Amino acid sequence: MRNKREGGAIENAPPASATALGDGARAVAAFVAGLDYEDLPAAVVAQAQRCLLDLTAAAIGGHGTRLGRIVRDHVARHYGTVSGARLMFDGRTVVPAWAAMANATMIDGFDSHDGHPLTKGHAGVAVLPALLALAAGRQIPGKEVLTALTLGYEVAIRAGIATHRTCCDYHTSGSWNALGVAAVAARLLRFDAETLRQALGIAEYNGPRSQMMRCIDHPTMLKDGSGWGAMVGLEAALLAADGFTGAPALVIESAEVGDLWADLGRRWRMLELYFKPYPVCRWAHPAIEAALTLRRTHELDPAAVSGIEIASFHEAVRLSTSRPRTTEEAQYSLAFPVAAALARDGLGPADIDNEALADPKILRLVDATRLTERAEYNARFPAERLADVVLVLADGRRLASPPTATRGDPGSPLSDGELHEKYRALAEPALGSTRSSAIAEAIHDLGKSDAELAPFLDLLMDPVAG
Repeated sequence: MRNKREGGAIENAPPASATALGDGARAVAAFVAGLDYEDLPAAVVAQAQRCLLDLTAAAIGGHGTRLGRIVRDHVARHYGTVSGARLMFDGRTVVPAWAAMANATMIDGFDSHDGHPLTKGHAGVAVLPALLALAAGRQIPGKEVLTALTLGYEVAIRAGIATHRTCCDYHTSGSWNALGVAAVAARLLRFDAETLRQALGIAEYNGPRSQMMRCIDHPTMLKDGSGWGAMVGLEAALLAADGFTGAPALVIESAEVGDLWADLGRRWRMLELYFKPYPVCRWAHPAIEAALTLRRTHELDPAAVSGIEIASFHEAVRLSTSRPRTTEEAQYSLAFPVAAALARDGLGPADIDNEALADPKILRLVDATRLTERAEYNARFPAERLADVVLVLADGRRLASPPTATRGDPGSPLSDGELHEKYRALAEPALGSTRSSAIAEAIHDLGKSDAELAPFLDLLMDPVAG
């Protein structure tokens, strides 16, 4: 890593005004200032590209949802501007922080984006929209996009782990991914170490420290708070640039989390991400996986299933909505996506919206489902998410799964081919094959040159035809 960015204001050694910086703050300042594309291991570059492709897929999926339409129209109506940042797959120009908010909310609304087990949440959903908002009107090479995206993930993930270590309640992702956003903004706006410190402090203090389990118990469009994390993180940086001050970010500067920041640039937390095969809460995935495996192994007709018994960890069992009326309620349900996967031999966007919510074949299975909390699964959460499923058949047989995790974790990753297929399934119906392929190729080529980013941004921002 370089000691100083060429032409920039950040140095690894903090200026005199920042002599009170603790080890964590110094480590973050050095990482944000000094990280080079050439410092990134090949596996990290590949992961950044995977994340970018998968987040784009989620944005396309979210674009077509009612939530996505509401937030885009709201932001365009109230925060539209002649010059600013554009809304993804929409094209309207709005104030940058609100573009970040709307685009992050759209990704969050589809709920198929990557996450980190120990954060119990999501980093990229806020980091990418803020990065795209900052890129508007700036000449940022592709290598710098991947570098900034990576450093945003690395800061956000550590802030998330630190938040859960130090806070008494389980907060939404927006409470900590705002710090990853502030770090990306500091990089691109060339903050010195003290200005970065203020931006992180403002972001932490104002981040949406909303209780996640409230939205689990009462699912709505509030989701995981990441839209507000994106907006707060970007506004925090812009305020700091204007001289506004904040309190020290305790999730970075307190002694009890110092270990999390000591390995920046050596341990790549980004490689610990999971990717989702299904567009619902990750906590439901193990049971979906177990049920589908039973169905396919035994070549079951779902009509033969008279009962479903699901045992999982506490948080998964809290996904207790049975007969969802909205996509959000379906995404934060355990019984419904398992029943839908059984009834339809898979689970995609069409299975958590519109007519699927009233499908009698699915609802029959939902009504026949019983949820149980298992202590041994609680003990292994959040590092592991486990479930087992028993299918009770009309002829009296009981087909039981073993304890089951889910695909997409680092130990059983989705292949590049699977991620590309997930992307194509969402992108091609909305964008057509030509534009979809062009986006995927542009992401693949980002690290190969220092070409201007504008054509790539056009691919992501131009309105969807029709």
